[in-house]
Amino acid sequence: MTQQTEGLYIVLLSIHGLIRWHNLELGRDADTGGQTLYVVELAQALASQPEVARVDLLTQRVVDNNVSSDYAQPVEELSENLRIVRIDAGPEEYLPKESLWDHLDSFIDNLTDFFRDNNAVPDIIHSHYADAGYVGCHIASLLGIPLIHTGHSLGRIKRSRLMASGLKAQEIETRFNMSRRIEAEEQTLATAERVITSTHQEIEEQYELYHYYQPDQMRVVPPGTNLKKFMPPTGTELKSSLFKKLTTHLKEPDKPIILALSRPDQRKNIVALVEAFGQSLQLQQLANLMIVAGNRDDIDDLDEGAQEVFHELLVAIDRYDLYSKVALPKHHQRDQVAEIYQIAAASGGVFVNPALTEPFGLTLIEAAACGLPIVATEDGGPQDIVRNCKNGILIDPLEPETISAALLKLLRKQDLWRKYSASGLRGVQENYSWDAHAKRYLQIIRPIAERSEQLVRKPVKQRAGLYRDRAIVSDLDQNLIGDSQSLRELLEVLRRQRKSTYFILATGRRLDSALKLMKKHRIPQPDVLMTSSGTEIYHAPKLTIDTFWARHISYRWSLREVKKILVDFPGLKNQPTQEQSRFKLSYYINPELADIEKIKQLLHQEEQAVFVQTAFGQFLDVLPLRASKGMALRYVVEQLNIPLEAVFVAGGSGADEDMMRGNTLAAVVANRHNEELSQLTDIERIYFSRQPNAAGILEALDFYDFFNSCRDPREVSPADENG
Repeated sequence: MTQQTEGLYIVLLSIHGLIRWHNLELGRDADTGGQTLYVVELAQALASQPEVARVDLLTQRVVDNNVSSDYAQPVEELSENLRIVRIDAGPEEYLPKESLWDHLDSFIDNLTDFFRDNNAVPDIIHSHYADAGYVGCHIASLLGIPLIHTGHSLGRIKRSRLMASGLKAQEIETRFNMSRRIEAEEQTLATAERVITSTHQEIEEQYELYHYYQPDQMRVVPPGTNLKKFMPPTGTELKSSLFKKLTTHLKEPDKPIILALSRPDQRKNIVALVEAFGQSLQLQQLANLMIVAGNRDDIDDLDEGAQEVFHELLVAIDRYDLYSKVALPKHHQRDQVAEIYQIAAASGGVFVNPALTEPFGLTLIEAAACGLPIVATEDGGPQDIVRNCKNGILIDPLEPETISAALLKLLRKQDLWRKYSASGLRGVQENYSWDAHAKRYLQIIRPIAERSEQLVRKPVKQRAGLYRDRAIVSDLDQNLIGDSQSLRELLEVLRRQRKSTYFILATGRRLDSALKLMKKHRIPQPDVLMTSSGTEIYHAPKLTIDTFWARHISYRWSLREVKKILVDFPGLKNQPTQEQSRFKLSYYINPELADIEKIKQLLHQEEQAVFVQTAFGQFLDVLPLRASKGMALRYVVEQLNIPLEAVFVAGGSGADEDMMRGNTLAAVVANRHNEELSQLTDIERIYFSRQPNAAGILEALDFYDFFNSCRDPREVSPADENG
């Protein structure tokens, strides 16, 4: 075999999905989405660079009457140095990626033959996704080619999302070959010279969970943006039919447009934007608000999560009487998105992304490419974007006043608006265009290809099991929080044990309230966050809500009926709206007037399937019968496939009691509220710490030797009994 003598020969390996140069069938199925678009655009960008001699994009060949015959062509050339090469592997028909694993070794052999027949070995092979990583590892080892890898999505994170949809661990293994995928990802990390990601957050929250993770291996190169599609306004946008359609309900449509564009998802936090707008008369005088939140014919036809978002939006619009000041268009087409950005820019507006969590922030880059200054959440990807483009202001998504302050600053100061608009255009060109991506990419791989730079791997210790096998669960208030020094020590322990141990938080607070408290005390996002007393469950890293749990606990639950029954009950007072949720009714208690047992009796007499709990002697929650912290915890650990005996629970109030009873290893911290939980002193597997707060948790973890033997030393083991 011979090497290319001039310029780099790069092979991109993306096995699954339907890949061709024209008319990509994006969204046809789960395998034909962002990854296929990314590798096609990356290949084209690299082939246009003068130091690149050839780029081959290698994928599977598909001969199937159900798909286009394009995918059966062995070779599809786009230019003299750029082609798609399709390799045979297993059955010819189009298979989902989960069914390809048994055929990847055949792909490896046929790919090796391809290189041999062409008498050329690439300088670099870049694998995309786990299946390509598996192939890339073998080819790299066989032919001595440096491997570069991009995961796109990772098995450990995908497993969490599937569990959030209600799938059991065994079903996930059977349907998605998850163990093989994760093993392939570990092998890829052990082999690759460099791993390319989109953001720093992706590295910290996802790759760090892997045993063969090497910090020096990782490089952040954001994907490119199509600047032929997303570009500044031409000056005709405010006369277009689309502008008239979008602003038809606005009283003063010529005002600047504050634009938000996202899915109707709680995590996108667009209700907070309406709150900020509604609370600021100055903002309302200066601008209109436009929220483009997907397409809908009837809100009642949307899924429950989207329905709840629209309900909160409409309630907020009504509360602040924002009719004729807020546009909430029902429909838009995908190819109109760029024009929507351009309309907002032409109006002198601002783009806002107030999401609770934002791993990347593609909409921010698209908006910047259209000349829109941005206001964005300080979480994740937007930090990188604002740092690179210097085109906007980061805000705390949990504090509406920071949103309104940033918007007022940009709308009032025209010089600043123009500065950020111009800076954003430059920054996108320099950092987020495909040309910029390709140049940064080549800076990384060139020394690897030339063998002048090699990864020095640090020794790693791989655990026996593929998945984490234990979990630590804690409440926030009157428990985890209270002493900053011991909290820092506990968080460091959790960080070190991250590969073996899940971290779960269970709180009576709503999601936004819990996140605000966590942020204040610098508590990182847990693997699972159970909020509103166990009625809502969110999974890391994107706070994916557990939809199966929501369906499960809705059984025989009637929020309206419970409200009606308790409306005049003596000693009860409604907590503020922000502490209520669709599965939790929260009250303040006057202990002298409110008889808890009578409340329970009344609700049961009225045939309400509910669970009633109290906490801190002053709060009462009414939940669905199937919901509580303890029920949510048992559901979560079953999904994670962890035995309760390997779960440690720390509690400090009566609301934690049902988490602590049973087979878990539990601890009551010394600062528990009054004498709540004192009735648990005689219960086995419950330890009463002498120290308060996080120090008490650390004390109990040491008592149980949790990260090693993980058992209650007071219990007699079978080995002890046998002498």
